[in-house]
Amino acid sequence: MGFEPYLHFQGTCAEAMAFYAKLFGASDLFIQRYCEMPGVPPEFAASDLVMHSALVAGGMVLMGSDFPPGVEGEAQKAVSISRSVPDLATAHRLFDALATGGAVIMPIQPTFWSTGYGMVRDRFGTHWMLSGPAVEVEGPRL
Repeated sequence: MGFEPYLHFQGTCAEAMAFYAKLFGASDLFIQRYCEMPGVPPEFAASDLVMHSALVAGGMVLMGSDFPPGVEGEAQKAVSISRSVPDLATAHRLFDALATGGAVIMPIQPTFWSTGYGMVRDRFGTHWMLSGPAVEVEGPRL
């Protein structure tokens, strides 16, 4: 059993998930809005906000929703999504796309564990940690 990140947005879930689906090459994107749920309460009937969404990319699932109508919260305030990639070119491509309209926290650079690692907060408020290939280490590995 694995962990599946579930992100919360303030009205930008559909846009964010469509962006992530395209960026990460998702094979499937599901979006259901509050106004579409069975027995929808009257206060949700006119809401275009996303109640639940999910995408599958590279065998991994990423889910999300907007906060319900009338509920306040800060999107992804203290959570990061970590993504390992096969090469530095992919790391830079993803990093640059996520940084557009967002904020670079740490540019992609070599670390003691990776040939390239960087952190960025995208325009939707999601924090990402992108890691390229591991550094080759001599001797036994734990």
